[in-house]
Amino acid sequence: MFSDSDIPRGKAVVISAPSGAGKTTIVKHLLRVIPSLAFSVSATSRAPREYETHGRDYYFISAEEFRKRIENKEFLEWEEVYQGKFYGTLHAEIERLWAEGKHVIFDVDVVGGLDIKEYLGSRCLAIFVSPPDLESLASRLISRNTESAENLKERLDKASKEMDFAGRFDRILTNDELEKACATAVLWVNEFLEA
Repeated sequence: MFSDSDIPRGKAVVISAPSGAGKTTIVKHLLRVIPSLAFSVSATSRAPREYETHGRDYYFISAEEFRKRIENKEFLEWEEVYQGKFYGTLHAEIERLWAEGKHVIFDVDVVGGLDIKEYLGSRCLAIFVSPPDLESLASRLISRNTESAENLKERLDKASKEMDFAGRFDRILTNDELEKACATAVLWVNEFLEA
């Protein structure tokens, strides 16, 4: 674990949202247009989806290994997002990216995003991506065709609770039109990195 005196002076951008609100698409856009940003790869104990790659999308580790790393205090933040499914940010990942002279961007769940913001303080810009409403969020999740009916209900219930945290973020970005949301995110992030 690092202390504030021994880490490079990079900044961090957190993008958080309920599942299906478009945060990953916005993060990918920011990475394409702002070269000083680098993606913080999270660790997870869930199984990879067919299109996901270890080390690029997530560090896929077993729940047992995840618990060991929690005990060893290797995570900046972590959460058991769903029963038996852990997600977290490794200290080593942030240190690696800052050592490369990059600013770190996080694509994390709402609680994890707030934990990172609390830890990094003014070095971090935390943006909450909000769907226009829960009905459109449900439509997006259904169109993905990756969730069972039970998982879909679980995600929508969680999304409803996560919306209550929006006001604790630095900025709220309503994603009702993706192109506009991406442009606004670029503006906010550039302003923050250049300040």
